[in-house]
Order: sequence, then C-alpha cells, then structure tokens
Amino acid sequence: MIAYLSGKLLEKEANLVIVDVGGVGYEVIIPLSTFYDLGEAGEDVSLRIYTYVREDVLQLFGFKTVRERELFLLLISVSGIGPKSAVTALSGMSADEIISAIRQNNLARLNSIPGVGRKTAERLVIELRDKIAKLSAVSSEEMKAEGVNSQTSGDDVYDDAISALINLGYQRTAAEKALKQAMQEGTELSVQKLLRRSLQLLAKG
Repeated sequence: MIAYLSGKLLEKEANLVIVDVGGVGYEVIIPLSTFYDLGEAGEDVSLRIYTYVREDVLQLFGFKTVRERELFLLLISVSGIGPKSAVTALSGMSADEIISAIRQNNLARLNSIPGVGRKTAERLVIELRDKIAKLSAVSSEEMKAEGVNSQTSGDDVYDDAISALINLGYQRTAAEKALKQAMQEGTELSVQKLLRRSLQLLAKG
C-alpha cells in the first residue's frame, strides 16, 4: 500500500495532481485544503497518501498533513461516507470546522456537505465525537498553510473554481451563482478565497 509520495509536481488542478516520482506519474485526488498549500508545476511536493482499493478501482488520495489524512480516515470509517464524500468535506470546510461541527453536534453544517444526508450526519456525530478529540489541536504550520493563496488570475481563477465546485458535487448553475456573488462582494481574486466564500454561500442554500 502506498502511504507517502515525494517527487515533482507534474500537473495541478483543484481536485487532482500528478506527482512524478522517479519518472512514474501518480494521479492523486486531493481536497481543496491540500490544493491551497501546493506549489506550482515543477516544484517539489510530498503528500501523505491513502490507497483506496475496491473491486476494479484503485485510487490514491493525497493530503498535505498527517492531520488531514487522519481526519479523512475517521470520516470514511463511518457508514455512508466514502472517499469522495470525505474529500468533499475537507474541501468545503477546514479540518477545524469539521471537528467543531462534530463535537458541537452541528448537524445542519454537516448536512450541507454534498452527499451527506441527515442520518449520515447523525452517524458522524455519534461515531466520531469521542475519536476526534485528539485531532482538535492544530499546529501553527497548518494554520499558516491555510493562508496560502493560489497565484492564478483572471479567467483561469473562475474556470478553476467552477471546475472544483462541480467536481465536489454542486450543480453548475448553483456554483456559478455562488461564484458571481462572491466576486460581487469583492472577494479577493484567488482560487482559494473565491472557493472558500462560494462554499460558504452554497452551504447556506
């Protein structure tokens, strides 16, 4: 099982990267929280990996920090939460927000994640409230990582943000409406800032 990859960042998208390790390209699915902290193509990258194997499916999920990977593993341990839903959760909320929602029994917040219904949200709280306590502490390095901006501009920012929201399970019309509202509010023109605000708007419905 692959648990860690270190190499060159060959390609980078909001939900996916290709890492060149000794001439072999590994396609890795990532949450937006990891995307925000990655460098540009050609730079060194290291990711904590979860290898998902099921019947004829083999996928790699990558995370910038051990903490993110541990939270991902806790999420997928709950019935009704698959890897895609867990990545979507980590994309729509920071690790701290997810942990807080679970510990505070905030079902409405958890229910706003695409693919997570009321019963699944209840299971997340019941099954993870005690287990998640050890992840409550956050390092200063991780806090800084959440402040890293993507250095993309113009139409590329809008296109990347739309693509990311659609891949997370949101309808294009809803994604476009939220993005346009975020831009009208004067949200900084970076993929990170626009996605964070758009996801907040979408969660409010």
